[in-house]
Amino acid sequence: MAHSGDNHSSEFCMLRSLSASIGADPLLVQGAGGNTSIKQAGVLWIKASGTWLKNARDDEIMVPVALAPLLDAVSHRSPAAEAAGQFTLADLNPRQLRPSIETTVHALLPQKIVVHVHCVETISIAVQANAEALLEGRLRGLDWAFVPYRRPGLPLAQAIAERLKPATNVLVLGNHGLVVAADTVAEAALLLQRVTGLLARQPRPAPPPDLDALLRLAAGSDYRLPASTAAHAVATDLASCRIAASGSLYPDHVIFLGVGSVIAGPGENAAAVVARTAAAPTSILFPGKGVLMRREANAGAEAMARCLADVVARVDGAARVNYLSPKENAELLNWDAEKYRQQLNREGATLQ
Repeated sequence: MAHSGDNHSSEFCMLRSLSASIGADPLLVQGAGGNTSIKQAGVLWIKASGTWLKNARDDEIMVPVALAPLLDAVSHRSPAAEAAGQFTLADLNPRQLRPSIETTVHALLPQKIVVHVHCVETISIAVQANAEALLEGRLRGLDWAFVPYRRPGLPLAQAIAERLKPATNVLVLGNHGLVVAADTVAEAALLLQRVTGLLARQPRPAPPPDLDALLRLAAGSDYRLPASTAAHAVATDLASCRIAASGSLYPDHVIFLGVGSVIAGPGENAAAVVARTAAAPTSILFPGKGVLMRREANAGAEAMARCLADVVARVDGAARVNYLSPKENAELLNWDAEKYRQQLNREGATLQ
């Protein structure tokens, strides 16, 4: 059994360091998204749900999970595997953190180190209908597999198990992100760098936002400018705006910004948009002008607004895009594990 000294091993310290640098790069991880893990002495140490990777150096964000019983639960398709909470080792988890929603994915991969990121370069390919063909050209020579979209958690773990070969160390998850695995932190870092480099593409240039117009459109409403100027590109570039207008592209968008994107009509200001929507949207896209965010939008929502702009700017304007279905959107919104993550975000526990 692992003892508390294990989490001060040099590999563990290196993983914390890698996690923090990944978490600080908005092209790899946004808000509380993404997770990393290390397997030591029968224990899977994985990022806790709702915590931010960028805090990995300064905060205890890793949770110890007993690996064998968790894998047993996955192989029996037990609902217990979904939350993974009952497999945590209480004596090594004084803060009683919950393991990441993706714990089953990390457990299934045999390598010691697993890194899962919501890399915008990967997502921009993984939402396209011809994703596999695009990947084939770019990842030739690597042991990779493409896994079509399944809800994060047990459904995704099962879909991965069906495609996993012994040497597979790169997974591209449809409408979701990237997983790399290796036996050392240094190898995982190199593999991540290599894959993201191979998948990189030039974003479409976007005109600057019309801030004066946006401030006028926000007047008298509960809306304000987003924290990141980069978030506006999804609306100022009309090709990006059209792609965003057609639906939800990946899970964290639905969880932090809601289903799809709300687009203002010609002549509509923020108050008029709110008046015609059932619930005030977290963000509103004003084509050709930019984006407004609800005043109380938290850091997680801000990060996802920037992420949307970064992803759609890299999707070919003529591409056929796979959007999440109404059923898939509903699955994400009515899911206990996600309600917990949202609650942490609202409480500000993750906003440092």
